[in-house]
Amino acid sequence: MEQFVKTVSGFLWGNYMIILCLVVGVFFAIKTKFFWLRYLKESIRLVKEKNTGGKEGVSPMQAFCMALAGRIGTGNIVGVVTAIAAGGPGAVFWMWILAFFGAGTSLAECTLAQIYKEKKFGEYRGGPAFYMEKALGQKWLGVLFALFCAIGNVLLIPGVHSNSITTSLENAFHIPTYIGGILLAVLMAVIIFGNVKRIAKVSELVVPFMSVAYILLALIVIFANIKNVPETFRLIFASAFGADAVFGGMLGSAIVWGVKRGVNSCSAGMGTAPQSAAAAETSHPVKQGMVQAVSVYVDTLLVCTATALMVLVTNSYNVVDPVTGENIVSYMGDVAAGAIYAQTAADSVLPGIGSPLVAIALFFFAFTSLMAAYYIGETNVVYFMGDEKREKMKPFFMVMKVVFLGMVIFGSVKSGGLVWSMNDIGTGFMCWTNLISLLLLSGVVGKAVKDYERQRKQGKNPVFDPEADGIRNASLWSSDEMRNRYKNIDQL
Repeated sequence: MEQFVKTVSGFLWGNYMIILCLVVGVFFAIKTKFFWLRYLKESIRLVKEKNTGGKEGVSPMQAFCMALAGRIGTGNIVGVVTAIAAGGPGAVFWMWILAFFGAGTSLAECTLAQIYKEKKFGEYRGGPAFYMEKALGQKWLGVLFALFCAIGNVLLIPGVHSNSITTSLENAFHIPTYIGGILLAVLMAVIIFGNVKRIAKVSELVVPFMSVAYILLALIVIFANIKNVPETFRLIFASAFGADAVFGGMLGSAIVWGVKRGVNSCSAGMGTAPQSAAAAETSHPVKQGMVQAVSVYVDTLLVCTATALMVLVTNSYNVVDPVTGENIVSYMGDVAAGAIYAQTAADSVLPGIGSPLVAIALFFFAFTSLMAAYYIGETNVVYFMGDEKREKMKPFFMVMKVVFLGMVIFGSVKSGGLVWSMNDIGTGFMCWTNLISLLLLSGVVGKAVKDYERQRKQGKNPVFDPEADGIRNASLWSSDEMRNRYKNIDQL
């Protein structure tokens, strides 16, 4: 079974997927003329914009934190070190490239999620399934994505987060993985038996704190080894292009693993962040696109880079030859790639407390990612329902929550290789359907971005009018309720 899972994972994340991820990002960069970079200062301001009055949605800050909860997770620690182990230090450079252009991909998918969001059970819900049906007119594709996303986030993806938490807790505190898994499931139950606003509130409180604390920890380790920083950057850039003597034959692996783990970390193009973006209350869809572009940079250029530099400057990593399977570099001996690399790096500067601090950081990273995974899975189940089915479906949601918690415990005691392959299957199916849809809907994204930019140049606080832009089927935005809500806020 494990070999079958790895085979399917390898098929989904082959060279064509890597090319598609990069092509879509570059395409939207050209199409929007690097819109998210030109308006970067405003994008940061929009993160703190107040809720415009609707009770159905969460604030832009809460949506930002919900998306970051999904982005900043296991991939920022375990994903980074596994990318280095499989692709060499050059994989870090390709993670940066993916994030740089992936911000444009996230701008596109999150803008579309806002345009085609709906009100379900008194809350805003949206995402790729919604825009595939309403914008492309392909309900079958929306159904397919919703199934991939619901199954992926409830069954396939939770294990990678719970596994990373329990193994790091075992390394740092000697807590058996099965006990860690049960405790994690109990804590998760407290959150998911609430609603989207509870998830948003917890994310808003936890995500900023955990991100800053982890970056500070990494900076302490990096500055303690400051003399190694120039050589580390040389190694990253040389390895990225096959120019380093040791890693010269790993160019292909560096690109593949850098992009693969980069997508897994920042989620650009995966179709998960749009679910959180759609929950926001905002006057123009592009605002959430801009906010979510910022979250990609926070995830990869700050948090992932912190992990990468921490393990590289302290030589707390191994690199495996992609052909022979033998270690090219073996600073960690026979220790398999995982959170223990970052824990060893932290312990080298902060003996006795570095490893527990990384374990605590990883706990919060992965815990909030689990919250986001459940919300995303639930959103794609809700896609199939009308409000009239709410009461009838309560038993189903109860079962779904129990299954999700079961997969949390399952992942906590299984091998890291199996849970990562399961995760890659879940994300792979979503990526393929979503990225192709984004290319087909690039015209809608272009119209929305031009409308936003036109209103800003006129000194207005942009308000979205789909009919004026020639955008069809954005039914919620066309309602009298929405028009009245935003009619008096168009001046900055």
